[in-house]
Amino acid sequence: MQLFPVPNPSFPQQRWQIADPEQTLVDELAMATELSPLLAAVLVNQGIRSVELAQQFLAPESQVLPSPLEAFPDLASSLTLLKTAIASRYKIAICGDYDADGMTSTALLLRVLRALDADVDYAIPSRMQEGYGINQRIVEEFAADGVKLVLTVDNGIAAYDPIARARELGLTVIITDHHDLPPQLPPANAILNPKLVPEDSPYRGLAGVGVAYVLATLLAQEQGDLTLTTPLLELFTLGTIADLAPLVGVNRRWLQRGLALLPHSRLAGVQALMQVSGCAASDQALKPDAIGFRLGPRINAVGRIGDPQTVIELLTTDDPEVAFARAMQCEQANQRRRQLCAEIEAEAIDLVEILIRQEQAPWRPDGDWVIMLVHPGWHHGVIGIVASRLVECYGLPVFIATYEDETQIRGSARGIPEFDVFAALQACDDALSRYGGHRAAGGFSLAVDQWEEMRSHLRTYAHQTLQIDQLKPLVTVDAQASFSQITWDLYEQINQLHPCGIGNPEPIFWTTDIEVVEQRPVGKDKTHLKLTLATAAESSPVIKAMAWRWGAYHPLPPRLDIAYRLRENTWNQQTTLELEILGIREPVAVPPVDQQQSAPILLAQADRGAPVVRQQVALHCPEPTVSSVLLKTIEWSSLGDWPQVLQGINGHILMYGYQRPYVSTSTLPGTVEYDRPSRPCDCLILWSLPPSWTHLRWLLALARPQQIYVRNHSPAILPAAELKAKLKFEIAKNGDQPLNLLNLGQQWWVAPSTIVSVFREIGYPCSDFPETGSLEQELKRLQRWYHCSANRLAGLT
Repeated sequence: MQLFPVPNPSFPQQRWQIADPEQTLVDELAMATELSPLLAAVLVNQGIRSVELAQQFLAPESQVLPSPLEAFPDLASSLTLLKTAIASRYKIAICGDYDADGMTSTALLLRVLRALDADVDYAIPSRMQEGYGINQRIVEEFAADGVKLVLTVDNGIAAYDPIARARELGLTVIITDHHDLPPQLPPANAILNPKLVPEDSPYRGLAGVGVAYVLATLLAQEQGDLTLTTPLLELFTLGTIADLAPLVGVNRRWLQRGLALLPHSRLAGVQALMQVSGCAASDQALKPDAIGFRLGPRINAVGRIGDPQTVIELLTTDDPEVAFARAMQCEQANQRRRQLCAEIEAEAIDLVEILIRQEQAPWRPDGDWVIMLVHPGWHHGVIGIVASRLVECYGLPVFIATYEDETQIRGSARGIPEFDVFAALQACDDALSRYGGHRAAGGFSLAVDQWEEMRSHLRTYAHQTLQIDQLKPLVTVDAQASFSQITWDLYEQINQLHPCGIGNPEPIFWTTDIEVVEQRPVGKDKTHLKLTLATAAESSPVIKAMAWRWGAYHPLPPRLDIAYRLRENTWNQQTTLELEILGIREPVAVPPVDQQQSAPILLAQADRGAPVVRQQVALHCPEPTVSSVLLKTIEWSSLGDWPQVLQGINGHILMYGYQRPYVSTSTLPGTVEYDRPSRPCDCLILWSLPPSWTHLRWLLALARPQQIYVRNHSPAILPAAELKAKLKFEIAKNGDQPLNLLNLGQQWWVAPSTIVSVFREIGYPCSDFPETGSLEQELKRLQRWYHCSANRLAGLT
């Protein structure tokens, strides 16, 4: 089955959008944050334009937040209304919603109000019969049941008539919502909505569950119950992930906290959900964000095709048996959701194939320029997911629908960056009975006989707003990388950018002129491609890669440009770095990344010392100051069975070295960081030695370890010719700026004396530096250094 609209099925036709960040700003951020220039470019691409903003992004807890009471005008009055209702034993009713955000918001407020001994219940409108939000029926039933205070979550901001009716009936109404503001706000007693706070506020991106979390935590604090803080944060985390909220501002800050709590959750529902999703029984301890992003879809699936009460009971019960039963229902709903998505997607692609065979492909110059599909029997709860997948496949806006009955159609829409979905629906206003949404997505309903009228309006709008070269799948790329830069150090630095998602996408790199060494289809139906890739550079590593859902393109051409994300793959207890291929194209003539201009990034704290100038070359080789007392107290040992050694270390571990492994902290009694110490460590693991005695002394001065284990793994040392070429490039690139020998040595895994020897071989005497051997002799000496034993190193210190 062909998944992409291409004339040659062995080569996907895509359009690449490669970011071109301001290089001076990239260099400034890289120097200040000690991030790889690749990741500094990612930050700039995301709109981070200063060192202060970069530091706040990397350390969200460092940002001073305004009080929520200052940000939300009606928050204080909302708290007063709730405290009065609780004290007076007034009946409180929550009106939630059937999506993931609405369900977790409802559960969060139910949990806090019940813990505070409030008389509280909830109601959720029917997805299929009533649609989104509070309605007249719910209001009338609340009033008949004696409810005094109504609290909406994730809805209500656009429900003017139902809210007005509630006020007529004497009900107090607090709206908590995050959707766009209508021209006329409903007459509620209080409204909490981040769209009412300034656009630059850190609270602006809160989802419905985030607004509920703000209200609930302050209510618990004012009522004197601080034990609720942790469970409320966990529910905020699950809801924010499941709702795909933007991971910026306080969402990023609170989500980092909440994700760290999930693996050790005491909530019966979270424990049960982890168990049925395989998190608890995983062969390898999962990172907190992996756990969160595995649980979120199971909550979302219930909102799409199940009964919302299942999730609300799951997240509010303290009974393990009830929690497990509801978690199993979530798991079953998720499996069913995946099955439905696969079936509907296959049928949708078949419908597009029919259009292609009929020479009516929507991307033709005279085509619709949007994909419009309607089919009986498709489940409305999941067609939005399918629409997103079709956008990924074809690169066109997608409007996909199903029949509610013989007279009505109901659908979902997803767009591309250049296409405003909500504006397109507005252009169809006279054909639609109901619609809503925003720039990227929307929903709509219409009479069956208006379908072709809607098509005509969408075609007109698409031809007015799009260019034909925009009708291809878009690959958005952050930076060009070489395979030599694909290291565990880079991967660990990427982890500093997590959690990634909406508003904070994972970094995407590209590499030019890749050789496909090996390729084979894999998977049950040979749906995917497993690749082995290499570059022309002799020292470049061979890297494995996976191209999901690209089996139809086998075999790929032998040479390619590739766009990809980094992934870790664990097999037989061995963890390796791999690429997840997102895009390919024919190679273009671009200089290799290591021949492009980029300011050097200096080794942390190794920028002191006067430069030595000879023949227009300035060199830094600063010497560290290391306490002799520290050196004498260090205990040196060889590293044999390293997993067992790590299990016996209770303190803070620094792991350093070429191709050193990644170790999940959840499997260790202590803590771990990598390569550059941010604080003193109890134990230093030298997977390989630093490139020189000077490098090692700098590491000891910064890390101040009590115990050192030496593995003696040897780096791949560059050949003499490549060292000369690289050094000539660095000289030309830097001009009169000093070259830091420690920085270059760390990048190339060679000693400063090796680099000085290279200088002398290409004509620079470097007379202020000690004598060196020939480059060949220095490279042999370097090999001997990397095999220096722990006992020998102890003697040197």
